Amino acid sequence: MREMEVAQFCSTSHVVIVAGKGGVGKTTVTATLAVAAARAGLRVLVVEVEGKSGLPAMFGAPPLAYDEAELEPGVRARFLTPDAALVEYLESHGMRRISRRLVATGALDVVATAVPGMKDILVLGKVKSLSEARDADLIVVDAPAAGHAITFLLSARGLLDAVRVGPIRKQAADVVALLSDPRRCQVMLVTVPEETPVSEAIDTAFAVEDRAGVALGPIVVNGCYQPLPAGVVASPEAIARDADAIGRFVPPREAADLAAAAAFRAERHAIQTEQVERLARRLPLPQIHLPYVFTPDIGRADLDVLADALERGIEAL
Repeated sequence: MREMEVAQFCSTSHVVIVAGKGGVGKTTVTATLAVAAARAGLRVLVVEVEGKSGLPAMFGAPPLAYDEAELEPGVRARFLTPDAALVEYLESHGMRRISRRLVATGALDVVATAVPGMKDILVLGKVKSLSEARDADLIVVDAPAAGHAITFLLSARGLLDAVRVGPIRKQAADVVALLSDPRRCQVMLVTVPEETPVSEAIDTAFAVEDRAGVALGPIVVNGCYQPLPAGVVASPEAIARDADAIGRFVPPREAADLAAAAAFRAERHAIQTEQVERLARRLPLPQIHLPYVFTPDIGRADLDVLADALERGIEAL
């Protein structure tokens, strides 16, 4: 039942653009969504656009290149660069000789930056082509950090206003058509339950929907502390009593450290709950909560833990 619901959720839009403030775990959520979708039987393609994330390492894979690579059964990935997308675009339009000359002379970057937003259009245009090819059931785009994500999504509309005719305008129009169709594309915002990231997620949400015209899916609240078990009292004396009741001895110093850790956990959970409630008041979107993973580097086993939580969140929507 859960796999069916996950498959249905992931089929709402063919392209999901995962966006959020730097440091909120945007790439981790991208990988988690890919794992959950693949477990539901979907063919997933992950698209990186900045190339600095640790996504391949989460799967124990080498850095990504422009060509697709399999991260695991059901999950493929590639790194889309504007330069490579431009070369491919020129070659597909019968300009192979020009593209080779641009590469040889180093003029490629000049061409790609000649028009504001051109680099973003090249990448989004390739995403549009991948979507139309239907070689994957779900395309997950690990978008730039929140500030750049807005310009990333607005670039096509800006070019439509600036360019009246020609292939660039057609490319921009095709990208706008993709972004503005909820059946084809949606944005999944990621935040953590802290004041500044929540405020930025709220601002980003309104900018994405109102200015860029892209539909928003549920917002993922990452890094959520779980509440302490019922009946836990964060005091050294209570910890010592509980240990004694099961025939264990806890030295006073360790009992004090455990009490301090429990008090910190309870305080963080209370602060996070306050921010989650503020987010719900300000932003009328469904929320999916992912737990805080106590490790410096997310590995493949951690992605399964997070995918389980994501599936439960989808089931609860």
